[in-house]
Amino acid sequence: MRFLLTVAVALLFASPADAQLVAPNSAGVTFAHVHLNVADLELNKRLWVEQFGGEIVQKGPLVTIKYPNFLLVFTEREPTGDSRGSVMDHFGFKVRNIAAALDRARAADLPVADVFTGAEGFSNSYVTMPGGVRVELQEDPELENEVEGYHVHFFTNGHEDLLDWYVDTFGLRKGPRGTIETTAWAPGQNLSFAGSNTERAPTRGRAIDHIGFEVEDLKAFCDMLEARGIEFFVPYRDIPIIELKIAFFTDPSGVVIELTEGFDLY
Repeated sequence: MRFLLTVAVALLFASPADAQLVAPNSAGVTFAHVHLNVADLELNKRLWVEQFGGEIVQKGPLVTIKYPNFLLVFTEREPTGDSRGSVMDHFGFKVRNIAAALDRARAADLPVADVFTGAEGFSNSYVTMPGGVRVELQEDPELENEVEGYHVHFFTNGHEDLLDWYVDTFGLRKGPRGTIETTAWAPGQNLSFAGSNTERAPTRGRAIDHIGFEVEDLKAFCDMLEARGIEFFVPYRDIPIIELKIAFFTDPSGVVIELTEGFDLY
């Protein structure tokens, strides 16, 4: 039965694995990845491929799943909390057939929420993955691929100021997503911002540990950000074993951001 399920999933998601990141904007920036802390790496590799397709790509110790317009990256460690308690509340996929996607989730005994009409007028739902990673699904019957990454969703006080900070820092295009007015568009991903009546935890250590942007000339970009007063807790460095140049800092709300150069070649 496991073999038949694996074959069926492979056929279902046959097309998107060869896709790379979306071309960068005029600032040389594109959305790159969402990074998860997972207690059981093998379980998560299997479930994220079975549920949403993609291709496992490993460079040295770094394990990723490549989707049409972003990567999912794993670190094997117990998360300190689920995503709903942190600023990075959830991220989302578009799916061509939401009923089929929810049936897959139920077959894997994953928690599934009721279907509702989302901000853009389509059928939406939530699936909770291991570790409490909240994933929103939005149906789009005209989708080119069976599944595509779509958005990340911040919940925090001062969300409008945070939106403006992202637009200014990464050269994003500000504009609504359906009825949600406070969003910005990065190549390959929408960033949505909502207010919160409760204090939200920083992301470091949580189920969704951080998000990442790919930059064409990372060293020059880091130098520019440092000149603007941004402090990196991991400064620019080249790590040949994973074929990436990286740098880390934290946004004003407590979301960890990784900048990379090299994920577009994974």
